[in-house]
Amino acid sequence: MCKYSLCRLSILSSIFSVLISCSVYAQNEKLQINSQGYFEIQGLNVMVFQDYYPDGHQGGVGIIQHGDRVATNGDIRLEATPGQWQPIPKMGKRVVDTLNNEILATLSFPDSSRHLKGFNPIRYPDLYFSYTVKVTSIGQAIKVTVNLDRPIPKAFIGKVGFNIELFPTPLFGKKYYMDNQSGIFPRQANGPVYIDGDKTIQMTPMAIGKKLVIAPDLEQRRIEIESVNSELQLIDGRGLHNNGWFVVRSVIAENAKGNAIEWLITPNVIEEWVDEPVIQVSQVGYHPKQQKIANVELDKNVEQIQKLSIVKINTDGSEDEVKIHDGKVWGRFLRYKYLQFDFSDITQPGIYKVCYGDFKSHTFEIKDDIFNRHIWQPTLEYFLPVQMCHMRVNDRYKVWHDRCHLDDALMAKTGYNHFDGYKQGESTLCDFKPGNAVPELNKGGWHDAGDYDLRVESQAGTVKMLSLAIEEFGINYDQTTIDQKQKLVEMHRPDGISDALQQVEHGVLTILAGYRSLGRL
Repeated sequence: MCKYSLCRLSILSSIFSVLISCSVYAQNEKLQINSQGYFEIQGLNVMVFQDYYPDGHQGGVGIIQHGDRVATNGDIRLEATPGQWQPIPKMGKRVVDTLNNEILATLSFPDSSRHLKGFNPIRYPDLYFSYTVKVTSIGQAIKVTVNLDRPIPKAFIGKVGFNIELFPTPLFGKKYYMDNQSGIFPRQANGPVYIDGDKTIQMTPMAIGKKLVIAPDLEQRRIEIESVNSELQLIDGRGLHNNGWFVVRSVIAENAKGNAIEWLITPNVIEEWVDEPVIQVSQVGYHPKQQKIANVELDKNVEQIQKLSIVKINTDGSEDEVKIHDGKVWGRFLRYKYLQFDFSDITQPGIYKVCYGDFKSHTFEIKDDIFNRHIWQPTLEYFLPVQMCHMRVNDRYKVWHDRCHLDDALMAKTGYNHFDGYKQGESTLCDFKPGNAVPELNKGGWHDAGDYDLRVESQAGTVKMLSLAIEEFGINYDQTTIDQKQKLVEMHRPDGISDALQQVEHGVLTILAGYRSLGRL
């Protein structure tokens, strides 16, 4: 790009900022950095690298609109729709400048502490650069500016861009405008996909343009994202990763350095909006003699506290108010204030609910046998049987899974860092060589809740807790047939043996197998 084009771009950018400033400043409030170090007005919070866990969709530039986190992870990425264990930058210094009402974060690629190291090793490409993300408030909007310390090498042009992720669930079925073209946020990730020059599968963008308007017809959800000097791509990140979100992305242009990315993000804000109260009571219910405390979460802008009451539901549907209270102010925590309502003196069995003004909790029970059914029992009836590895699990007409992982296990190669904490050192610490089949490991154990690995720490911890429950409470609950010889589980078919005891056996089988085959866990 010639110097005259760069000059024109700079002038246009300045005019753009002034016009936006004039239009937005006409509104009543301006985003200001609060005492907790992020931008705030009533109904809107904008956080800038306030926390940092990109794998969990937390970090970068994030937006909380009308009490809901709607966008997050506004930052540079090396993929259009990154998943877990993919390159993320190294976080550097974060500067909160309250005088100029801006927040600046310095970051860099690669993160040497993660490259093929640590709990979840990541393979970084041979790409080195640093950059800053500066966020400045302009009325009720924010301007996001990304400055690089050097242009992106030609080999990586088109691969490096600024992303922000949109939480998908509330957008399902909602509409958007990209420039003058409209579209819909689908409930499922639809194609097409394509294979790029690196033979990597990519999602075709849903839309490309300069200005994106999200949910234009919804006051509570409308957000405008406008790019000054690059195109916006709207991509469905769920197409490549089940835990992906919708992604808005601008690719960094060749030779770009200063002002490589300039976005203006304008979330709609409902004037004098306050969050609705949330009343928290036990989902289980209460024993008559136990302590009973209801918690009420309030928007911090609420000043007038309303009355709290306990209402008993009668058999004919009528309601009796059995206790009224002013509510005890517990105090402030982060973005909310809290009340507490102690109703431990209510002991009569029945169905109740807590009311705060016009807001009501879900109904709950008070009764002597509250813990006798539907509380801990489903863990033994459903969760643990379904998680049992190396077994066929039948649930009436349904099969949760067949006999699985019966080819466990091959000894891992030495000097290998897999992921999720699985790392083989320079020795196998036993007589088995890398690639050898290790016998006896194809029995017992429960799948990890998030995947299919069997962490011995989890197996041992579960065995311990089940054993303590049996010894402490004398649990003798039988709803499941567990046949280790046939590797078969039949749910809701008692076999005359305590389910908790059989689950202890299932965990011990995999723990002892390690000792028998390897001489250690």
